[in-house]
Amino acid sequence: MNAIGDNTHTRGWAEIGRTVPRPKAILCVSAHWYIPAAAVTAMDRPRTIHDFGGFPRELFEVQYPAPGSPQLAERVSELLGDNVLKDEGEWGLDHGTWSVLCHVFPQADVPVVQLSMNEAEPAPYHYQLAQRLAPLRDEGVLVIGSGNLVHNLHTYAWGKKDAEPFDWAVRFEDAARELIVSGNHAPLVAYEDMGPDAMRSAPTPDHYLPLLYVLALQRPEDKVTFPVEGFDGGSVGFDPEKVYGHADGDRGENERTPETAAEQPDAQPDRRPERDQGRDLLS
Repeated sequence: MNAIGDNTHTRGWAEIGRTVPRPKAILCVSAHWYIPAAAVTAMDRPRTIHDFGGFPRELFEVQYPAPGSPQLAERVSELLGDNVLKDEGEWGLDHGTWSVLCHVFPQADVPVVQLSMNEAEPAPYHYQLAQRLAPLRDEGVLVIGSGNLVHNLHTYAWGKKDAEPFDWAVRFEDAARELIVSGNHAPLVAYEDMGPDAMRSAPTPDHYLPLLYVLALQRPEDKVTFPVEGFDGGSVGFDPEKVYGHADGDRGENERTPETAAEQPDAQPDRRPERDQGRDLLS
C-alpha cells in the first residue's frame, strides 16, 4: 500500500527524488522479475504491472507511464553479453519498480528499463554479472535494486504493521549495514553462510539479490547514509541507503537501498519464477 500512502517511507523516497541528480535513464532490478533467464525490457512504452492480489481497487488503478529505453536495453545487453534476452512486450514495470518510482519521480518522465534476475543462478553469479554494469555509472544511468534486506512473510505480523521487529531481523540488518558501509561485500554475497539470522531474514533469494546488483557497483570512495529506516510487520525491513560517490573528481549521488523500501511488503506478487548523474545508484 506504500504506492498510494503518505508515510515516513514514501516521504523518504520523495526526498531522494528531490536531491539525486536527475538521471538520463533508470535501470531497475526488481525482486518481482525472478525468472529462469536474464532479460531486459526493450519496449518504448512498458506497461504498469499489478502483480499482486487482494488489495483495494485504488492500488490496481495506479499507472506509472514512464517511457522505456530500447537504447539502454541495448547497452545493458552489450555489457552483459549475448545471453540476455530482450523483452519487447511480455513484461513491463512491476510493483517492485513503480511503487517506489511513483514517489521518487512522480512525473514518470525518466525512461525506465527493468533487468530480470536469473533464478537458476547462485548469489555470486548475480554479483559478478552486476559488476559488468559499472560503466553505466558514468553514463547518466541510475541503477536501482528493489527488494528487502529483511523479508520474511512467514513471520510477518499481518494486521499489525507497527509490530516490534524480531531480534534476528535487527541483528542481521545491523550486521549487513556495517558490511555495506565498510565495503566488505564478500559476506553479503555469501549471505547463506552468515548464520540463522540471515536465513530467517532472507529465507528466499528473490528479495535479497537486488542488493547485490547495487553493491557490485560500489566504489571505495562512496559514502553511505540511510535516509529511510524501520520495519513493517516485524519482519520486513525498510532500510534504503544513500551512497554518495565521487569519480573522476566530479560528484554524483549514488542511491542504494539494502533491499529497497521501494517494495510493498504486503503485496503478494504473482509467482512467475545532466551532470554526472551516472554516479547515482539506488538499491
